[in-house]
Amino acid sequence: MQRTRLSTLFDRLFGQLNQWSQNPWRRISILIISLLMGNFLATAVATTTGQRADLDITFALIVLTIVETVSWLTYGSNFGRRRPESVAILGQRPMWIAILNSLKLGLIYGLFVEAFKLGS
Repeated sequence: MQRTRLSTLFDRLFGQLNQWSQNPWRRISILIISLLMGNFLATAVATTTGQRADLDITFALIVLTIVETVSWLTYGSNFGRRRPESVAILGQRPMWIAILNSLKLGLIYGLFVEAFKLGS
């Protein structure tokens, strides 16, 4: 790829963001924020599909596809691993995969909470 000022700017920006997120407290705080955003997203999806009853099956298929794709990226593929023999722990995955996984966990948790609210 050709080295332009824009590509250099993005390389520096992503490098600084990666260096900034190497601090464990910052990494954990970003993961907690993405977990809470997943919970919020679940509430928004549940209320949106609850108002329009014709979108239930479509949104269920979309959510299932997203959850399975993120699970495959996180646990099934060798894409995010630094060493193939390593066990997946917090610091061994790239940050964006950990954020997606945390968002997925918040989404699933939020959907369970919404189901319990509807059942009571």
